[in-house]
Parts: sequence; structure tokens; C-alpha cells
Amino acid sequence: MNSIYLASGSPRRREILENLGYRVERLAAEIDETPQAGEAAADYVRRMAEEKNAAAVAAWQAQHGGFPAYPLLTADTTVAYQNCILGKPEHETQAAEMLSLLSGTTHQVLTAVCVYWQGETRCTVQQSDVAFKPLGKGEIADYIRSGEPMDKAGAYGIQGLGGVFVEHLQGSFTGVMGLPVFETVALLRDFGLNVPPFVR
Repeated sequence: MNSIYLASGSPRRREILENLGYRVERLAAEIDETPQAGEAAADYVRRMAEEKNAAAVAAWQAQHGGFPAYPLLTADTTVAYQNCILGKPEHETQAAEMLSLLSGTTHQVLTAVCVYWQGETRCTVQQSDVAFKPLGKGEIADYIRSGEPMDKAGAYGIQGLGGVFVEHLQGSFTGVMGLPVFETVALLRDFGLNVPPFVR
């Protein structure tokens, strides 16, 4: 089984990698995730993934020295509406505001993936367009009471209860979940690393 370091606490990213056949070891990567003034969503999400990657590599080298034994992957996902970045809600009122904003509209979900291996880092950004059905106040309140929105960018999870709000998706389902499989495997393959055996 191939091994990979994942500098993310996301159980969804871990599950996706394990489903691809990787043995996942988690590393910590704590950074300031505050967007910069006027920062575009695509620039922000790439910067977050790159900074997480650099922090994880630096922590590894400070503790062990040399290169990590396995490829090191970081990722960051953000939701953007009219290029306004919607992060994880800090409280239920903010979650309701986000869901109301997304109601009946199309927004973007951007996920940046970075892979570090043997001194080199490569990154990519995947974007999906997600159309929400119109949401009633009762639907929003009930969804928030489920607790699902509170640790999700944009206050919803497409792989969970929030998936019932999605009328149309153009892009990558796994990208909206937090780790686009196609782009992730392509990065690993570009490094000459092992990928699922049926991928050419």
C-alpha cells in the first residue's frame, strides 16, 4: 500500500485518499487563514494550500531533518459568491446569512491541492460551479440545527444533508468535498509517484 502524509484534519480528505488506496498519516500545519484585503478567491485558496504545505514541511524538517519519507499533501477549500470568500461560519447567525446568500444562486467552490516531494512543491486549483435551489427560512433553520454547516466553508457539505440543496454541479464532486480526485492523482503522477494501478 502506498503511503502519504496529509497535513489536514479533514476526515473527508482522509477518506478520499484511503479510498484511492493510500495509507494516510496526518501531520499538523497551523497557519493564519485570514484573507488579505482584496484577495481573489483563487489566489486565496492557493496561498492557503501553499502555506500549509510549507508549514508542514518546516515542522517535519525541524523534528526529523531531511525530506519527509512520503509525499506530503495539503489542500484548502473555499466557497465564493461573486468573488466574495465564504469561510467556515463562526456562529449560527453567520451560517444562516451564508445559506441565504447562496439560496437560488450559482456559486463557486475552489479547492487548491499542493504536493511536496523531495524538495519540490507543485500545486493546482480546481473550480466547480454549484447551483442551489431557493431555500426557505425553515429549511435553513432546520439544516443549521443539524450541526452540519458549522465546520464547512460556505456553511454546507455537499456529501451530507447539504447535498439536497444542490440543483446542479458543473465541475468535481470530490473537489467540492475538499479534495478533487482527478487533479490530486495528476499531481502525484507528475512526480512519478504511484497512483491507483488502473489510472494511465
